[in-house]
Parts: sequence; C-alpha cells; structure tokens
Amino acid sequence: MLVIIICFVSLLLLIHAILIESYRQWFLKVKPFEDNNDSPKACFSVIIPARNEENKIEACLLTVLQQQYPTHLFEVIVVDDFSTDSTPDIVRKLQNKFHYLKLIQLEKLVYEKQLNSYKKKAIEIAIQQATGNWIVTTDADCIITEKWLSNFDLFIQKNDPVFIAAPVKYIDTKSFVSRFQCLDFMSLQGITAASVQKGFHSMCNGANLAYKKETFAEVGGFKGIDNIASGDDMLLMHKIYLQYPQRVKYLHSQSSIVSTEPMATWEAFLNQRIRWASKADKFQDKRILIVLAFIYLFNLSLLLLPFIALFYPILFLYWIGFLLAKTIIELRFMMPVSTFYNQRKLLWWFPIMQPFHIIYTVSAGWLGKFGKYSWKGRIVK
Repeated sequence: MLVIIICFVSLLLLIHAILIESYRQWFLKVKPFEDNNDSPKACFSVIIPARNEENKIEACLLTVLQQQYPTHLFEVIVVDDFSTDSTPDIVRKLQNKFHYLKLIQLEKLVYEKQLNSYKKKAIEIAIQQATGNWIVTTDADCIITEKWLSNFDLFIQKNDPVFIAAPVKYIDTKSFVSRFQCLDFMSLQGITAASVQKGFHSMCNGANLAYKKETFAEVGGFKGIDNIASGDDMLLMHKIYLQYPQRVKYLHSQSSIVSTEPMATWEAFLNQRIRWASKADKFQDKRILIVLAFIYLFNLSLLLLPFIALFYPILFLYWIGFLLAKTIIELRFMMPVSTFYNQRKLLWWFPIMQPFHIIYTVSAGWLGKFGKYSWKGRIVK
C-alpha cells in the first residue's frame, strides 16, 4: 500500500511538472505587443457593470474616460446593478463633464431576484444599446492605463481578432491575504497568456476583455449560459472560440494591464474563488476541465498525505519532498510571469504560501461544486 501511494503521488507530480513547464515555455513565446502611431479606427463601447461601488467607481471611471483615444470613437456605459449606495449618483455627477458616459439602471428594466446572473444581464442590455462595433468590459473597482483603448485598437488592426483577452493584476496592499491573492492570481494570469497563445484551452478575465459586437450576436450572446451565476468571460470566450479558433487572441502588453485591489479578507476571497469555481463543471472546453480535474486531484493528494502518514510515518519525508519539488517547479514558471507584472519581489512569499494554497484549492473546488457563496450581498447556490 505504501509503495502504491508513493508511486501514485510521484506520477501526479511528474504530470504536474510537465504541465507547468509547458505553460512556462508557452508564456516565454508570447510576443510582447509593440504599439505604434497608426490612426485609430475601432469604435469601442466600454461596459462596466457596477453594484455598490461608491468607494471605487469614480477613480475607475476617470481612468477610463480620460483615455488617450479620440472621444468620438468610444463611449462608456455603466450598468447599475440594483445598488443601494450612491453609485448611480456618482455616475450622474460625472455625466455633467463627460458627454460620452451613459448610465443604465437594471431596476428599471428587470425585477430583482428574477435572475441568477445579474452581471450577464447587465452586459447583455448594455450591448443592445451600445453604438460601438467593439465591446470592451472591465469592473467598477479597476484602474485602467491611459493606452488601454489605443492598444486594443492597434492590436485589432494588426491581428484581425474577434476576441481579445488581456492582462489583469492585483495591487499588493502589503497584508498576508493580499500577497497570497497577488501570487495566486498572477499564476492564473500567466496560465491565461500561455494557454491562449498556444491555443491549449480558453481562459480570460472579465476585467480586461474585448470582442466584436457582431460576433457576440453570432454566437447567441449568453444564450445557453445565462442561467449560470458566473462565466460572463470564460464561458463566452469558449463559445466564440468554437466558431473562430484562430481569431481568439491575447494582448501581451504592460501598458494594457488593468489593476485592481484584492479582497480585503479571507472570507471575501474565498467567496470570490468559490464563485469562480462554481462554473468549472459548466465549461464546454473539455481541455480545461481535464486540467482543472488534475490540479484538484494533485492538490487533494498533497492535502491527504500528512494524514495518511499517521499510519506510515515515512510518508512525512516524502510529503516534504513533494512540496519542495512542487514549489521549485512552479517558481520556474512564476519568475518570467512576475517579471512581466513587475511583482518579482513577491516571490519570496511563494514557498510560505504553498500549504495555504493547497488547502484553498481543495476547499474552493469542493464548495464551488457543492456549496453556496455570498457575492455583492446576494446568496448564490
């Protein structure tokens, strides 16, 4: 029995090493986007769903509204999702200065508690009223670079995509929970860039996306996935990928990075990740399902190993060896990724975070499938 356990976990470690090294090689091959002075052509509709974001939405909107991009070529649409604070009032105040800022209020169009995915409905309604031929999405708590839209435009001119995933990073607020999230999210973003570049599987983040309005209509929008609470980004991406596998692209540019703060508490963080994990079994992309199932199994084996070692004490030594090997394998991948995001100093925390990451991966994966979570004041099952 002991030999079987050691061989099984060793095999999982080997597969993990091959997978992570593959991601590393693919990430290194992602071509940095080089901008130039081409004349802007694309017309963008920037859609920002917002619910109770009075503390952050003004800073977010000012970075979006003051882009280095002709104002006649873009509009900003905020969709207020039944906010109970001053979020819509802040948007109205900014409308006095920026004529290309629009406000849509869901409470005037749908009944609350009528939906399972308010964010998808918000985006869908905004797209119906959008005048741009390209839809760009971000979140109401994000900070945008001044070249954000101009980079999208130049990338469109050079690559003829229909869907563009772009980078997002967390801002380190110096707390332990913040640094844990920064490292975890950075790894996800590195895998996103690598997997999209290689066409291995589809990943993205709704805080930094662009897609053609007509393509959204061609694939039926959110039809078929509109009953799923999460997935306005990756599930839509895969629908588009099925029709245009060669035209789903990744914009790899530091001046395109969208920044946001991590969750302030462990509870908020776990609720966020349970929400993300809740859509895992809804992916039509079987490749990512296989990867997620393997990652869960590998982390579960490392979580259970110390308990099994109570009966086979020698397993404690193997467990430490497996953890060290996992850490070294993943650090090789994280080095170039952290350099791109200018967060390499955080790697000192990476070995310390390993046990916490294993526990969180198993817990969030399980609760995402069988539990419920609270998000923006709503309980979702």
